[in-house]
Amino acid sequence: MALLIDTDPGCDDALAILLALESDLDVVGLTTVAGNAPVEDTTENALSILDFLDSDLPVARGADRPFVKRQETAEFIHGEGGLHGDLPDSARKPVNTAAAEFIVERAREDGDLTIAAIGPLTNVALALAIEPDLPSYLDEVVVMGGAVRAPGNRTPAAEANLHADPDAASRVLQSARATFVGLGVTTRATIDPSTLDLRGARGETVEEWLTYYPAELKERYGLEHSPIHDAAVIGHLTADVLDVDRRALEVDTSEGPCRGALVADEYGVTGESKNGEVASSIDVKRFREVLASGIESAL
Repeated sequence: MALLIDTDPGCDDALAILLALESDLDVVGLTTVAGNAPVEDTTENALSILDFLDSDLPVARGADRPFVKRQETAEFIHGEGGLHGDLPDSARKPVNTAAAEFIVERAREDGDLTIAAIGPLTNVALALAIEPDLPSYLDEVVVMGGAVRAPGNRTPAAEANLHADPDAASRVLQSARATFVGLGVTTRATIDPSTLDLRGARGETVEEWLTYYPAELKERYGLEHSPIHDAAVIGHLTADVLDVDRRALEVDTSEGPCRGALVADEYGVTGESKNGEVASSIDVKRFREVLASGIESAL
């Protein structure tokens, strides 16, 4: 499987990238987007993470803001610059191609590309605008986003990635028949760092990624350990840790209190066609085994 990761690193993004690189997936590159931090930082973080993982994959810098709404970032969760851990700046630079164009080029070249979109969906929506036939070049689009069957974490109704750019998320949903992996399952995608051998400088960095959630947020959400939201997407692609249901889905792009919410028609009351998939459950034990194996391999 040829995989492109569209990302806004981010500690859970870093672990998702680690897991992808330590799997059998053919990762062809990373595209970056503003989200957990401004795009300048997320791009530098992506390059530094790849250096840390001894990878020279190309990185394409993407959108620096949402289509319409004001940009919001999450350094208060992920640390200064958007990433915990003492990683040196990379000597490498992103490629000259913008992220949306990079997505289109790779999709045309591979013909059966999978996109793991684990940040706001601005780049993917822009790629669809550039190439309306993009879905014909894609195997699937798997999104970390939404809060079906769960409260939101940016507003009471909306999850952070979709709330960051609801208009882009709506565009992707309308065109790409995506799978949404939301908070209903990803808040259970946790692992106890004490079960892992994280000695040495590299282990300390990974431990910072694993423990990125502030104590007050863990208390608010009733969590013992930090949720590794984005790694659940990679777990789905590598080890089928998720069950998914096809539903009629819609992203609320109104200016009301539910802006950015992913709405699923659970009982078919609208009569609308089932235009996407949403994760309904996660095999937590299997997820932890897969993540632990990836971390062990990387260290």
